[in-house]
Amino acid sequence: MSKRAARIHCLGLLLAAWLLPAGAAGTTVRDLSYRNGDLEIGAKLYLPAGRGPHPVVLYVHARRGWDEEADAQVRRFVGHGLAVIAPDYHSSRFIPAWPIEHDPATEKDVELAIDALKNIPEVRADRICVAGFSRGGYHAVLLAARRSEVACVVTWYGHMVNPNAPEPWQVYRYAPEIDRIKVPVMFIVGEEEQELRRTGIRRAYYALLRRGVPVEILMYPHARRAFDFRQDQREEEKLATVDAARRASAFMKAALSR
Repeated sequence: MSKRAARIHCLGLLLAAWLLPAGAAGTTVRDLSYRNGDLEIGAKLYLPAGRGPHPVVLYVHARRGWDEEADAQVRRFVGHGLAVIAPDYHSSRFIPAWPIEHDPATEKDVELAIDALKNIPEVRADRICVAGFSRGGYHAVLLAARRSEVACVVTWYGHMVNPNAPEPWQVYRYAPEIDRIKVPVMFIVGEEEQELRRTGIRRAYYALLRRGVPVEILMYPHARRAFDFRQDQREEEKLATVDAARRASAFMKAALSR
């Protein structure tokens, strides 16, 4: 191996080590389920290393459904010391990956994960944060408006309006539930995200700012649509993935410590 190749190899190893959160190795994962009437909702519970009860996050997956990329997103939080419950709210209703329409019935399926947490002694279920990715961001907004247990919201390139709403709402408005949110919110989005998605996020940001709700927006330069799970990630997007997980985890831990 040449000296130049050796240097590149070493840099790759250092970057790989930096990308892995320190606590990731001690993660415990177990399957669980809860019910919405006659329907059983499957979920995964992730617990970080150390004794609980741990601060906990409700992870709401994107339109793509539950997959390896979703698992990787969750593990980044757990590596920063957070427990996570991650419901697979598509499979129980036989919803395929990438559905166009939003099924309102899934809103309750996701919400009931909050109640399921109250039966898990390893977590502190009286206050939770919600992390929503893409369409999961819409679920996060609804939960923040509806449930007193929600202490904060973080969305990654989140959908800020009902996906079934007519075109004028998609282009010019945001979900009315945003006007009922009182807890801290963090928006995370790539600078090269779809324009319509970025516009909705900006509108939601200023709606919260106008009412004095604690709100932050992280817009990463050179980061494209769904930058954190792309198979063709740029180096900037790899850095943005790590930085967003670190900042979001710190934001959620601070909200849950109050």
